Amino acid sequence: MKTKFDIKVYSVEEFKLFLDGIRKLKLFVKEDLPPTLDSTSLEPPPLFDGTTRLYIAYICPYAQRVWTARNYKGLQDEIKLVAIDLGSKPTWYKEKVYLESKVPSLEHNNKVIGESLDLLKYLEDNFEGPKLLPNDPSKRQFAEELLEYTDTFNKTVFTSFKGDPVKETGSAFDYLETALNKFEDGPFFLGQFSLVDIAYAPFIATFQLIFQDVWKYDITAGRPKLGAWIEEINKIDAYTQTKYDPAKLVETYKKRFLVVPHAFY
Repeated sequence: MKTKFDIKVYSVEEFKLFLDGIRKLKLFVKEDLPPTLDSTSLEPPPLFDGTTRLYIAYICPYAQRVWTARNYKGLQDEIKLVAIDLGSKPTWYKEKVYLESKVPSLEHNNKVIGESLDLLKYLEDNFEGPKLLPNDPSKRQFAEELLEYTDTFNKTVFTSFKGDPVKETGSAFDYLETALNKFEDGPFFLGQFSLVDIAYAPFIATFQLIFQDVWKYDITAGRPKLGAWIEEINKIDAYTQTKYDPAKLVETYKKRFLVVPHAFY
């Protein structure tokens, strides 16, 4: 006796929605984070065995950028995390993995590459998942401007710790407030969530904590767009899953109060 089966053919858009559902499901499952490897770790992971690895430090905002993008794209299974202790790095990390001895770095296709902003674009160009850069040319151009400004922004704030931070950083935070007014189709820098938000989020979060704790200053005062952005960014699971314990973060920065950001690479 023959049995008739009805086979449903899904459109490309329907299949994309299905994959997006899988990605979102991953965000609700708390990832078991690997232990931090320090100088007592004598052997590196089996390098170039076909596994893609993202080397990070849990406290490092530069690494947090790439970690967030990896999560948002639903690449938890494709890209494995390797956590490094920046204060006591395994000797093999510099000797066998990444000569620059900084994090983040990405082991992929038999090579290791670094620099967080470059890695954000690398994930965008070389891996599946939701796109984090818009097609709109004007938004693309503005994205490049904002990404280029990140180093200036971070340097301005970090170096201000040696002087009068509230006074010296006003123009930097005002720059962000103005940027957040450019597009009205969403609360983020390009309207919708993008690589730009990922690039700024770890640093703004850290600065908000430090300014509030040390100088009792609210960086969102008089900056409603920035306040709304912070509220919205903290609704993004891919980002919040990478956040470091606030109390420990503040304690660490207090101990290194006069140290420039390179200490956290």
